[in-house]
Amino acid sequence: MSNSDHIQRILFDDIDVRGVVSRLDESYQTVLSRASYPPVIQRVLGEMLAAVSLLSSNLKFEGRLSLQAQGEGNLRVLMAECSHHQNLRAIARYDGDIDEQAAFNELLVNGRLAITIEPDKGSRYQGVVPLEQPTLAACLEDYFRQSEQLSTTIRLAADGQRAGGLLVQVLPAAGTGDEDWQRISVLAGTLKDEELLQLDNDTMLYRLFHEEQCRLYEPEPLRFHCDCSRTRSADALQMMTEQELMQLAEEQGGVIEVSCHFCNEQYRFDTADIQAMFHSPGTVESSDQVH
Repeated sequence: MSNSDHIQRILFDDIDVRGVVSRLDESYQTVLSRASYPPVIQRVLGEMLAAVSLLSSNLKFEGRLSLQAQGEGNLRVLMAECSHHQNLRAIARYDGDIDEQAAFNELLVNGRLAITIEPDKGSRYQGVVPLEQPTLAACLEDYFRQSEQLSTTIRLAADGQRAGGLLVQVLPAAGTGDEDWQRISVLAGTLKDEELLQLDNDTMLYRLFHEEQCRLYEPEPLRFHCDCSRTRSADALQMMTEQELMQLAEEQGGVIEVSCHFCNEQYRFDTADIQAMFHSPGTVESSDQVH
């Protein structure tokens, strides 16, 4: 499949609508390789990854955008994030058996979906929407309608091997062209899962919008990347006191191991490292025990 691990914006020349399409292959497989997920979670994580890549395409600053769905059933957390560099990562937390036939909102009992935007400089923003729709795409459409007052159509698909997404949306400042929007929205809604996962972007765009004046921007690469580090792990440990950490290390044979939930990298801290955290700042990260 062409256009793998890329995102492309769609330019509509004569109407006030924006579009973007994303395809994930290797980056999606890398996320799945970090844990043994049942098929239904593999699929929904792929949709989450496709969704954050679509939503982050509109970031106008350096930072990251994340989606986090939480529920009270066996599936507790789904999370995916994408940075302005198009770096992706995702994770799921669950216990017990998961119903393979359950809809998205049934997987996350009494669930809610949070969209968080975190600029490297500036204030953090979060919007929350209840999970009242059977698909992630429909929940996100609800969010844009309720919180942003933007007419939006989203298509998401994943099959455990590939993931993809399409977003079309009225431009925020437009406020005109209802007939144009209705036409584009209906056309986008006809996109089938297999087309989204298998067709190259040019072919898909032609099938959907061949009567429109539109074209694709140059593709931008998507990739799996986890920004965990030994320094960040040390910072997290310092939420405890030196005495507490020393005692914990003693209980664990002289070493504290910290694992990243996203990529499973492990960072080891011995008693000398713990002392350095509190008495020689800056020396821990230079240890040869690095990511």
